[in-house]
Amino acid sequence: MFSLAELESVIPLVRQSVLPTPQYAWPLLRERLGADVVVKHENYTPIGSFKVRGGIVFFDRLKRRRPEVRGIISATRGNHGQSLAFAGARAGVAATIVVPRGNSTEKNAAMCSFGAELIEHGRDFDEAREYANRSQRNGVSNLLPRSIAILSLALQRTRTNYSRRPAILTLSTCRSDWDPESAV
Repeated sequence: MFSLAELESVIPLVRQSVLPTPQYAWPLLRERLGADVVVKHENYTPIGSFKVRGGIVFFDRLKRRRPEVRGIISATRGNHGQSLAFAGARAGVAATIVVPRGNSTEKNAAMCSFGAELIEHGRDFDEAREYANRSQRNGVSNLLPRSIAILSLALQRTRTNYSRRPAILTLSTCRSDWDPESAV
């Protein structure tokens, strides 16, 4: 796990590309659930997901460790791929993203719009990941997001912005298949 100091050390790096996302307490949700609820609107990031922060930190560390790296390959179904494409473009590193056939056309288009080379392979995520592993380029393959660390940072930031720690924190992201009726 990461210390708070380690997480806070990447804030200036992340802030170069991503502003703090708004967070609001919602009284009607508090009333309905019987608990304080804070919604952190991660849909305000450039990719609509908190995972963008992980990509930025990953590429910064990769370029410092291996300045010669020119490309990475990873498998995903969406937000992780958008994060890698967004951050890779800023770091000057090509991102090849492998998705399973039949993946969300919206997610595929979003990854491509951020500069990813998209490869459709396999019936499911596992087959796409296996292909990415076999297609290793420049020794960097099958990248896994450090979402837990970034989520920890988001949780810590929420705690510092409210006098009490919320009982429930939800990260709001853009999803094409999201049903607002299922949110409560």
